[in-house]
Amino acid sequence: MGLNLCVLASGSGSNLKAIVNAHKTGKLSSRVVLVISNNSASGAMQTAKKNHIPSIHLSAKLFVDQASFDKEFLSLLKKFKVDLIVLAGYMKMISPAVTKKFKNKIINIHPALLPAFGGKGMYGMNVHEAVIEAKVKITGATVHFVNDVYDNGAVIVQKEVRVKPGDDAETLKRRVLRTEHKLYPEAIKLFEENRVILRSNKVYIKEDK
Repeated sequence: MGLNLCVLASGSGSNLKAIVNAHKTGKLSSRVVLVISNNSASGAMQTAKKNHIPSIHLSAKLFVDQASFDKEFLSLLKKFKVDLIVLAGYMKMISPAVTKKFKNKIINIHPALLPAFGGKGMYGMNVHEAVIEAKVKITGATVHFVNDVYDNGAVIVQKEVRVKPGDDAETLKRRVLRTEHKLYPEAIKLFEENRVILRSNKVYIKEDK
């Protein structure tokens, strides 16, 4: 059964595009019903408009306090009957008020194999630069649950990407991103099929029937 997805994004929105395309091609029954961005000029907002998906610029800076922001955020999620919140390059910490209300219903994609190269400040090019500097031979992408600590939620799925001898952060980023575009719809599909089981902060995937 398809889920109603809310995608949160701050930047180009390439993972949003991948999810939208997966729905269009029938790989996903789940569909994006709402896009929220803290950046009114983000590529994600443009992608939403092109695909006739409701998109809203929502920034805590526009509210008198965090509680007011959280109230509006949760109100939107309720209005659009959101089942799963999907972070796709969203550069803000999710409020505890939201993580509590949507416990185990918020996921994120990270451009490395968590717990390696995760935590505060580890996003975007920072991750790939750290990977190159560490001279590791394997990196990848991780889809994980979101809680109140950066990149700390239980890992749902991961996919490896080999670091090639001539790689710099930019070439590595491009290859990891291509992997993300495949992995994220696959992870959402697991939720769609009710195959994700979380026990004691560890994920188990039910076998496909």
